[in-house]
Amino acid sequence: MTPVHFAFSSTFMLGLAGLAFHRTHLLSALLCLEAMMLSLFIALSVWTLQLDSTNFSASPMLLLAFSACEAGTGLALLVATSRTHGSDRLQSLNLLQC
Repeated sequence: MTPVHFAFSSTFMLGLAGLAFHRTHLLSALLCLEAMMLSLFIALSVWTLQLDSTNFSASPMLLLAFSACEAGTGLALLVATSRTHGSDRLQSLNLLQC
């Protein structure tokens, strides 16, 4: 494994670990998801450049577009949650009270 691949895989795993272990606030979960998506974007871009193929050149941009949609949806949910519940703490959310 090259150092570049190790850096991207460790960045993704750190984001995944942060998402799994630090689930106190919705904002921290969204930041961990964005870190994971950023590492996937950079890894996919490097992979496309290493292949020197034009077939996969649109893949990083497509992933970036989906990442922007995910970020917008997450922020909208964060605003709606903090307006209805008064906090973005994940422990205060109860799915049975919908």
